[in-house]
Amino acid sequence: MTPQSWAGWYRDRLGSEALTITTDGTQLRTRIRGVDFAGASFDSLGPVPGIPTESGTFALDGGNLRDFVMEWDMPVPVASDDGAVQQATLSCLLSLKPPEPDLGVALHFGGAVYASGRAELDFGSVLDDIRRQLPYGWGLQPSALDAI
Repeated sequence: MTPQSWAGWYRDRLGSEALTITTDGTQLRTRIRGVDFAGASFDSLGPVPGIPTESGTFALDGGNLRDFVMEWDMPVPVASDDGAVQQATLSCLLSLKPPEPDLGVALHFGGAVYASGRAELDFGSVLDDIRRQLPYGWGLQPSALDAI
């Protein structure tokens, strides 16, 4: 897979900052306050081994980043059954703040917004919910979403 990157925002008890999320299809990476984080999924982001994190700067649970909100937009192609492809934007908001984690995903396509009404943290299930809402004959290209 070709590496991809998306712009976004990170917020926690110490404030907010812009960030870039990158993926090679197997691992996500980002840098927050000068510390590199990596993980197989957004809820498993942890400091890169060998990189010290200042005590108290980040909320970690089992070595994974917790108690934060992350937002990002990613371009995704939407294809029709007849082969036409249009670009859309998938807007994501992940909250790993107590008491309950939350994932909000909305697809902006063709002048409409298709949002998941599911209260889940599983991207696959949330995306399936959005796929069911798309106009007949249109679908998200699977390869565009392999990274999440």
